[in-house]
Amino acid sequence: MEGKSNLSFILNKPHDVSYAERPLPKLQSEHDVLVAVNYTGICGSDVHYWEHGAIGHFVVKDPMVLGHESAGTVIEVGSAVTTLRPGDTVALEPGYPCRRCANCLGGFYNLCPKMAFAATPPYDGTLTGFWVAPDDFCYKLPDNVTLQEGALIEPLAVAVHIVKQARITPGQSVVVMGAGPVGLLCAAVARSFGATKVVSVDIVPAKLAFARSFAATHTYLSQRVAPEENARNLLAVAGLPDGADAVIDASGAEPSIQASLHAVRVGGTYVQGGMGRPDITFPIMALCLKEVTARGSFRYGSGDYRLAVELVASGKVDVKKLISSVVGFGQAEEAFKKVKEGQVIKVLIAGPNEKVEGEALDAAVDGAKVEEQAEQAASAGTADAGAAAGVASAAAGAAGAAGAGAGAAGAAAGAADAGAADAAAEPAAAEPVTTDVPVVGAGVPDAGAADAVVADAGATNTGATNTGAAGVTAIGGATAVSTGACC
Repeated sequence: MEGKSNLSFILNKPHDVSYAERPLPKLQSEHDVLVAVNYTGICGSDVHYWEHGAIGHFVVKDPMVLGHESAGTVIEVGSAVTTLRPGDTVALEPGYPCRRCANCLGGFYNLCPKMAFAATPPYDGTLTGFWVAPDDFCYKLPDNVTLQEGALIEPLAVAVHIVKQARITPGQSVVVMGAGPVGLLCAAVARSFGATKVVSVDIVPAKLAFARSFAATHTYLSQRVAPEENARNLLAVAGLPDGADAVIDASGAEPSIQASLHAVRVGGTYVQGGMGRPDITFPIMALCLKEVTARGSFRYGSGDYRLAVELVASGKVDVKKLISSVVGFGQAEEAFKKVKEGQVIKVLIAGPNEKVEGEALDAAVDGAKVEEQAEQAASAGTADAGAAAGVASAAAGAAGAAGAGAGAAGAAAGAADAGAADAAAEPAAAEPVTTDVPVVGAGVPDAGAADAVVADAGATNTGATNTGAAGVTAIGGATAVSTGACC
């Protein structure tokens, strides 16, 4: 691997990041695999660590490499590895359990108390050149699945686990609260499981327009009214007078959770996929009187990653639509800022050894800008012309070394989060708004992490989705501040 870089994107403290060459990782077991990381998606938990340096009791005390949504190419395999070989492309499952505790032996390794999860203190993440993982946590990508799609298998696996918890069967109806990446993917997985009516709920019209084009059969724009009224309105929009068979909350916002329990039918299922503050006002009477089955959902478990790969390979879930842009490794911090500002749905960062299309073009553009500025300065007598030309030349070279950012533009850019949370202002309409015909409009950009749906003033939420998300949502005077969740 001569000439290859193990450059890593490192968080030192909030808003303080750096790049450093790390030693090339070595195989620690005959079952290990060395992978060159090609692409990594930015998750809300990454943004939250970057912004706050902690999520709950997980605190960054030492420099930590960020990232955990990755796909790469196998470089080396251990002597006992029989399912992979150098050159194979793989999606990386980023959490490694002990394999010996009661939860692991019982098939619930996602609940292992000794889980070592990438980019969760004290463990480094995958925004690096090379990564070592157990072979059974590396999922070979079929020939028709690209590495960029492979980087989206992680959030899709989260959605698979959530929808499995909902026990969706063909012909059922599903309401999904929140239309950020995880909420969107939950809707798509529910459709692939046979749900015939899938309702996406959010507070940003453009996000709902994208949701309708992606997987939802119906959408509902949440209003600043009581949760019971929002529930009645959305059920009317979707033609579900008796309630939905299953309701999934992908927000963690208290009003969203409350509306969910009023929207689910008698004997239906409710799944909490978003993480909010530890204690909320919960409609326990609705839960009891309806005999609702309630389940939590955390990360992903046995079979979830493999099914996620199959859903992409079969074309049942088109994750490419979620990719807003692809940037070079040198633009990682800029990408984090875009995610925080809500300019994108999903951003991928190319690995340090990955060439990104458009780099040379962007370098030329950046160099031309600097040269123009230098010429202006020289003509104004504020800079020596020779020095200005030197600055322009150096800048052009530096720009050529930086990753630029290609990829597809998100259909709802600036109106959907990128594994991040919603920051939005309530629309002026006071009556329920339906969006069976996609609404075209610019919502206030998302900022942070979870898909939050807030329906009343004064609500405060301190949570995120279980992919590790955090953020802010506002409706009029309402503020929901998510402090994140580890994934």
